[in-house]
Amino acid sequence: MNNLNDIIKACQKQKPTAQKQLYNIFASKMYGVCLRYCNDKTEAEDCLQEGFIKVFDKISHFAFNGSFEGWVRRIMVNTVIEVYRKKQPEVLVDEFPVLMDNSNEDTYESEFEHDELMNMIQELPPKYKLVFNLYVIEGFTHVEIAETTGISVGTSKSNLARARQFLRKSIEKRLIEKKQAVC
Repeated sequence: MNNLNDIIKACQKQKPTAQKQLYNIFASKMYGVCLRYCNDKTEAEDCLQEGFIKVFDKISHFAFNGSFEGWVRRIMVNTVIEVYRKKQPEVLVDEFPVLMDNSNEDTYESEFEHDELMNMIQELPPKYKLVFNLYVIEGFTHVEIAETTGISVGTSKSNLARARQFLRKSIEKRLIEKKQAVC
């Protein structure tokens, strides 16, 4: 089976060879998704496995409307959120008011390699990393983040603003380090 739709249909019939093919097609990309949210590789691998169990359990509900990869990605993100909430339910609540400072947003992109920026995102505190990834990378709205994670819209906005502040400080620190290294 080479056609993705044929593989999906075979998975809907619970064919192990098709499940293995589907896993091989999407595992590395979905591992990357899990890794963005998790604290370490082991946790990301656990989320990946749990996510694929859900994919195979729910694949009969996939109606071939829209992107299958997007459908799988959404399951992975929801799995990570579910695991995160079980481990640290109190960490998501952060309702302190924060002024949103969007100045200089995205102005550092050309200064850093993609991997450097992703490493900075990985260094965010867990509550900020979760909201930042959902909003910036996955494209969730604050309402969707609130519904998915069980936090308020205000908390989502606050955590995003704080994530941006944290990243801005990290970027500025690394820019100074780069300039000092050149001198």
